[in-house]
Amino acid sequence: MILGISWLVWLIALPLMGFFILLFIPARAKNALRWGALLTSLLTFGAALGMLAQFQVGNPALQQVVRLPWVRIGDLTIEFYLGVDGLSLLLVLLTAFLTPIAILSTWSAVEEGVKGFMLFFLLLESGMLGVFLALDLVLFYIFWEFTLVPMIFLIGVWGGERRIYAAVKFFLFTMFGSVLMLLGILYLGLQTRTFAWDALLQQREVFAAAQVWLFLAFGLAFAIKVPMFPLHTWLPDAHVEAPTAGSVILAGILLKMGAYGFLRFNLPLFPQATLQLAPWMAALAVVGILYGAAVAFAQQDVKKLVAYSSVSHLGFVVLGTFALTAQGLEGAVLQMINHGLSTGALFLIVGMLYERRHTRQMSAFGGIWKVMPVLGALSLIVTLSSLGLPGLNGFVGEFTILLGAFRSAVLASPWFAGLATLGVILAAIYLLTMFEKVFLGPVRHEENRRLPDLNGREILTLAPIILLIFWIGLYPQPFLDLIHPSAERLVALVQSVALAAH
Repeated sequence: MILGISWLVWLIALPLMGFFILLFIPARAKNALRWGALLTSLLTFGAALGMLAQFQVGNPALQQVVRLPWVRIGDLTIEFYLGVDGLSLLLVLLTAFLTPIAILSTWSAVEEGVKGFMLFFLLLESGMLGVFLALDLVLFYIFWEFTLVPMIFLIGVWGGERRIYAAVKFFLFTMFGSVLMLLGILYLGLQTRTFAWDALLQQREVFAAAQVWLFLAFGLAFAIKVPMFPLHTWLPDAHVEAPTAGSVILAGILLKMGAYGFLRFNLPLFPQATLQLAPWMAALAVVGILYGAAVAFAQQDVKKLVAYSSVSHLGFVVLGTFALTAQGLEGAVLQMINHGLSTGALFLIVGMLYERRHTRQMSAFGGIWKVMPVLGALSLIVTLSSLGLPGLNGFVGEFTILLGAFRSAVLASPWFAGLATLGVILAAIYLLTMFEKVFLGPVRHEENRRLPDLNGREILTLAPIILLIFWIGLYPQPFLDLIHPSAERLVALVQSVALAAH
């Protein structure tokens, strides 16, 4: 808390304050705009560290709660209701961590419309943080939709050749799911006379008969955002056409909003439906793991390969979520962080290559390590992290998820985890194949011999991510300790419903 204002409020307010300051900086002052956006995002990261410093490890309850009446409509009150717990804490930190890194990556990549780009980026950060902190359903929905607008412009204005198609497809998919979620929110509000998360938790019997329909209404919006198979088709287009910074935030943060939605709303508010539908959700997750890996292997465009790898990796997150065990949920939250770091770094690396060669086709590269040894070494670390090498972050999340899925009484079959394990093997195949084609072997194209290696700014962009990749891989306990109490509490809540049903 600073100036008597909660860190949670500062987290949402600081990017908005930066937005209004940047409005008054002339468009021609590109460096001032870049530094203004970067400084704003660093201050926001500082606020996130302040929030972490006040977080009580071991306490599963919501913490640092801010709760004020906002809008009254008859006997219904929409509240400005914020809070953080072990399920959302690391996602807030990841958002505040990746945003300045993404802004730093644009220094030479974005030359036109710098002012508009930075303005939309700060709006996007504020919206994403709001999604992870909001505990009133209407407030959550406002932030959820708020993130859509800046992302559409980032893709549609600063994207590739097919940027309009990708932006419209992204909008239509997301809006379709959001409309159904809005109907579910309105139904809950009218049935219970509240939109507050904790009050809804106490009144679940009021809407018990409609739980399956409500689970599907919310779940479709979240499944599209994850994205789960077969609702994933917007993702490759959005990733490929988005500018590098947009892809980093899309993969690192926006996809996690869907997985977080399942954890925050579907599991605690609709536990009977969760138990009933968990095997189906896990089955779709396993299909997504294998399908995403198989399609990634077929790609010749490096960025599209990384995009399809997200479908596969996020399948593990969904599997861990619907295993409904403490290990599964802990692994799911940690794997969201791991994916944000590893895949965010992969997109940064693809962007660095594209700035030099203006192509993403693997056939245009080969032997790049000989020419760019620093990029080659960092890319190897990130690739091994993404495929789940022990000692790096990806292994910890995937192992914990598979352990939770094997032990799951709800899934009641080792086949879910067994088949998902094939996804780990397939990831090694397509990622190592990509690395071999791009970085190893002889230099096949003369124009590649003159490529400059990474400069100081680019190394600084990747270095914090590399540090966390090793930290989580070698000593994940501090991160698991933050997640564990809230994960156990959520599992106990769902299991209590199962025991009551018997």
